[in-house]
Amino acid sequence: MLERRLGPLDAAAIIVSNVIGGGILFTPPQVAAAVPHPWLFLGVWVAGGVLAFTGAMAYAELAALRPRAGGEYVYLRAAYGRLMAFLTGWTSFVAGFSGAIAASAVVLAFYVGRFVPAAADTTAILTVPLPYVPLVVSRQSLVALSAIALMSWIHLRGVGPGRFVGNVLASLKVSALLIFIALGLSIGAGSSSNLQQSAGAVPAAAWLLALIPVMFTYSGWNAASYVAEEIKNPGRNVPLALGLGTAAVIVIYVLLNLLYLYVLPVGELARVKGSVLDVIADRLLGTRAGDIMGIVSIISIAASISAMVFAGPRVYYAMARDGLFVKPAAHIHHKYRTPVVAIVAQAVWSGLLVLSGSAKTLTTYTGFAVVLFAGIAVSTLFVLRRREPDAPRPFRAWGYPVAPAIFTIASALIVANALWTDLLRPIASGDSWGPAAAGLIVIAAGLPVYFVLRSGASNA
Repeated sequence: MLERRLGPLDAAAIIVSNVIGGGILFTPPQVAAAVPHPWLFLGVWVAGGVLAFTGAMAYAELAALRPRAGGEYVYLRAAYGRLMAFLTGWTSFVAGFSGAIAASAVVLAFYVGRFVPAAADTTAILTVPLPYVPLVVSRQSLVALSAIALMSWIHLRGVGPGRFVGNVLASLKVSALLIFIALGLSIGAGSSSNLQQSAGAVPAAAWLLALIPVMFTYSGWNAASYVAEEIKNPGRNVPLALGLGTAAVIVIYVLLNLLYLYVLPVGELARVKGSVLDVIADRLLGTRAGDIMGIVSIISIAASISAMVFAGPRVYYAMARDGLFVKPAAHIHHKYRTPVVAIVAQAVWSGLLVLSGSAKTLTTYTGFAVVLFAGIAVSTLFVLRRREPDAPRPFRAWGYPVAPAIFTIASALIVANALWTDLLRPIASGDSWGPAAAGLIVIAAGLPVYFVLRSGASNA
């Protein structure tokens, strides 16, 4: 069994670390291009934050009701059965956690390259010529692999070391970002007039579509639910962690985007290539400040990798315990009390994604799946309230039934809009499919795997 050793602040730190990673460094220009109006641009981030907090409160009730490892996998299995639960776990393993870890590790190597140029060198040292997806070893990939291996080793050796490293990185990250925001808005070379400069019209469909990258950037607000089995007094501490962690992220994200607009008009923000934080730091305080923020970015991404390495294996552990993943993944290390095989499996798959160069593509494809499965998970609140009305609920979702209904409907609209834009409309017009269509293929690829695993479990 896993051990309950985490407090509410430990779990909130996992949320903050999991959410604030590479997304907030690279997503704002994409959102600004879709929503080229400063207040509507900020409105997308506020709306995304409200949705994230609403979802967090729904997860808080679900996690208090079923304080087990696995997050939405557990809730979907209880409400909709094994297949739906498996598909969310499958997507988490293939891309949601492993892909995000791999993509973040590559970005980490890129930032290290600002100080050690060889770390960002993509020149091939060795190529393994596999069909369709050759594996390319470069200095950059070696740095990324080292980051994944180090974090996996730390979290394999117990909740204690993992908690310590995660808390330190989260504290450094939040402190540095808040100091940077305060300095930027108080003494930085920006202008409040940028908040009045629109760069184009914003159709309702574009605003709604922009919520996908925003919600993907907020993804991770539910991280405490994945480790609920290791949180002390989960009925109290899981909801507290979800509330504190998500609220902290919303404040930081809105303030960061306000700072971005203070320094750059929304049209110019939309044209930024690479990390927004680096550009903003260079504009505000000069090149040396850009180097400082490069260090902050390294810490931020390292914290995000740490949190994902911690949370992800708990999903595969829960799946394996139910016979829906390879059986050894349910093994708990006798000394460290961690799901060692699940941690190693995630590290290996993340490493292969780094070497194949497909991590960013996979996470782009499955970005809408984060919204899809979160919406389905929140909808389980209604199912379980009806099916188990007398079950003890140490925490009840705020604003029920209106708030979770809004989250579920908004998620459905975002997903429907993505599928219309990326699949149905291209089919009608003969254009190429978009990321959401490819994401459906990734999710559907889990169906034969599910039936193989189920058959194996039945024959065991």
